[in-house]
Amino acid sequence: MRSRVIMVLAVLAVLLGTGLLVPAAYAKLSGDDATGGIGGGTAEKVPAPAPTAPPAPTLAAAPVAVDFKGAFFSWALMDRKTGELSGSRNMTSTSSTESMFKVWIVADYLRQLGDKEPPAAMKKNASLAIRDSNDDAANRVYSAAGGSYKPLPGGQPSQVLIRAIRICGLTDTKRGNVPGYEGWWSFTRMSPRDATRLGDCIADGKAAGPKWTKWVLNEMAQVRGSVTKQQARSGGGRWGVIDGLPAEIKAQGPVAMKNGWTVLSYDGNWHVSCLAVTDKWSLAVMLRYPRSRGLAYGAKVCASVATQLVTPQPGAALKVPQQPVGKL
Repeated sequence: MRSRVIMVLAVLAVLLGTGLLVPAAYAKLSGDDATGGIGGGTAEKVPAPAPTAPPAPTLAAAPVAVDFKGAFFSWALMDRKTGELSGSRNMTSTSSTESMFKVWIVADYLRQLGDKEPPAAMKKNASLAIRDSNDDAANRVYSAAGGSYKPLPGGQPSQVLIRAIRICGLTDTKRGNVPGYEGWWSFTRMSPRDATRLGDCIADGKAAGPKWTKWVLNEMAQVRGSVTKQQARSGGGRWGVIDGLPAEIKAQGPVAMKNGWTVLSYDGNWHVSCLAVTDKWSLAVMLRYPRSRGLAYGAKVCASVATQLVTPQPGAALKVPQQPVGKL
């Protein structure tokens, strides 16, 4: 009897020992041991993905809504990296450039010089024509560039304008058609689409040539004076698109700009043209509206268009019906 009890106890001991060994072996195979760790007690560290920086703000195609009251409102934007054009449905319609055209006059004159330096007085005129939109200075440069104030046979534009059309690939631009003012450069009729091409042409060096492009862009970045700093034949032109850009875009590099603005007696309207260009985009806004609204009104419209094209969008657009964006 005693030997039988001893044998039973021995069998139980063997069975119990095997039962304890099985989970221990399973734990060993699975890497889970007495230390509570995995794979020998050390947890594997997976690096967290680096945070993605938000894209730098820029201007891009988007719907624009402006509660505009006037005869003409049109805008166009060129992506200078891709050449894509977007804008209002009437971005191929034309209006007078006014002083916006001065930047081409200066570029055309300097390109013809090649590597030569202009006379000091003429270089000063070129600077004043852009920085202060000085009419007298621009007229001197226009004459030196080969411009003509007399209507040419067959109604042809001056050689200065012909070169702008050819060199910058303008398709909608033509000489002014107001009787008695056919030879005036300020009456040049241009579409916002062509104005963005003009800005691109200046920025990429075709307009002024390799020696003078940087100089022209620097002068455009130094345009000065507000809408209140106006004189008879010279005045402030630093307003419009530049006022609609956030500080983050301005901090990326100089914004080259040239505006045009005149009240014309033949239709009683302000004719306003806003042009700004960077290494990423070229934007033009062109307007005609009653003189009673003042220049500040046009400046605000140009600024509003720029603000609504900023991406990422910092705020809501004006709460008025949207004008569809078009593409070419």
